[in-house]
Amino acid sequence: MKASRRLFVAALGAAVLFASGCATSSSVGTGGSFKGPVGLQLYSLRGLFTKSVPQGLVLTKSYGVRDVELAGTYNLPPEKFKAMLDEHGLNPIAGHFSFDKLRDDPEAVARESKALGLKYAGSAWIPHQGAFDETQAKAAAAVLNRAGEVFAKHGLKVYYHCHGFEFQPGVIPDGRKGMDVLMAETNPKYVDFQMDILWVTFPGEDPAEWLAKYPGRWVSLHMKDLKKGVKTGSHVGGTDPNNDVVLGTGQMNWPKILAAAKRAGVKYYFIEDESADAANQIPQTLKFLEQVKF
Repeated sequence: MKASRRLFVAALGAAVLFASGCATSSSVGTGGSFKGPVGLQLYSLRGLFTKSVPQGLVLTKSYGVRDVELAGTYNLPPEKFKAMLDEHGLNPIAGHFSFDKLRDDPEAVARESKALGLKYAGSAWIPHQGAFDETQAKAAAAVLNRAGEVFAKHGLKVYYHCHGFEFQPGVIPDGRKGMDVLMAETNPKYVDFQMDILWVTFPGEDPAEWLAKYPGRWVSLHMKDLKKGVKTGSHVGGTDPNNDVVLGTGQMNWPKILAAAKRAGVKYYFIEDESADAANQIPQTLKFLEQVKF
């Protein structure tokens, strides 16, 4: 049996055992304090999806989650991928696209998003040169506003997923950071934001403070924990994917973060685990969310 097949079988077995211990699929990942809704960013299982979309969908369903966020369709037409999601009872809420595509052809992104059944379409990286300064931030905000206006005609909304470089201090003379400029220059009617908890923590920021600073602007979270001992304070937007660990075992103060997210009006909570062991870590993360208190 190939290694990828063995991993799939082992992870599926663990997920089925986990899901069988839950009363209903709607309760998976939620508990007395955390009410969700909890979903999965399918990029977490990219290794499996790249080899076999059907196996990826089976494993995703086995966790008991229903809401998913997409990061591509693995060379399948949008309509075909949507039909496969429907077949497995998975509800596509949002999807990531390249920033260049949002800039150059937002109408095409809107059409694809509609075919996939999405509510939100966004990007997780802004191409930039050197430090992310005010000029580049304002230009990016203009792209997001234009895309948002196009999307609105299709009943969609655009969002931007932070990646760490937006928080570099000392770049903008008035003391603001790139994320502040993005927030100020985008129209809330058309543009939302997704907070990746790791990509706020890794630069040395406090996710709870940023949630409180811009209530109503963060439509969703990427729930991701950073391994203990990993140094923070970097603004490069990259770290070893295996620094992603089970929620509650890393550096993040999840009770504080989740309480702040609730106050800030976050609507969707997506688990994203980029580690090589994500398939086995996801059930442990769901169990943590069921038991976390705040």
